[in-house]
Amino acid sequence: MDDGMDEARTDHTTDRTRTVTWEDPAPGVALMPTMTGLEYLRTMLRGELPPPPITALMRMTLVSADPGTATFVCEPDESHYNPIGSVHGGYLCTALDSALGCAVQTTLPQGQGYTSIEIKVNYLRPVFAHTGALTCTATVTKPGNRVAFADGVITDGSGKTVATATGSLLVFPIA
Repeated sequence: MDDGMDEARTDHTTDRTRTVTWEDPAPGVALMPTMTGLEYLRTMLRGELPPPPITALMRMTLVSADPGTATFVCEPDESHYNPIGSVHGGYLCTALDSALGCAVQTTLPQGQGYTSIEIKVNYLRPVFAHTGALTCTATVTKPGNRVAFADGVITDGSGKTVATATGSLLVFPIA
């Protein structure tokens, strides 16, 4: 049966490729239980530990970590587009989830970790490859021994807010 898809698949004007490389995350993961969350992130910022592989895939860079806050710079491109030709909302959600988690991590003592429980994202403006670099900053609104809460915001290069989020994260001991 001819569904016409072969013709559609071969009608590309320019194929694009992207290669993603990353460092082995195991050394960093092994050291995490020996440091406070803030020490761990600052060690990563100094380049003494590799960043997590997700940052290479998503073109996100942790640029600062201070008590109760973390900031990423994100550089979406066409490889992050959805079917309607804008950056997929999942990209923004991933950036916000990462920033929320790292902000909470800055509040954690040695031997504690976290994972997301829930995240609520508000998408306020579309993002395109030509939008340029995005800044994603999260701030802890309530630290906790069992559950922590944080808010995040993504702004574009002109300072316009493109998305916001609130999230809750489970805090637990790590081995």
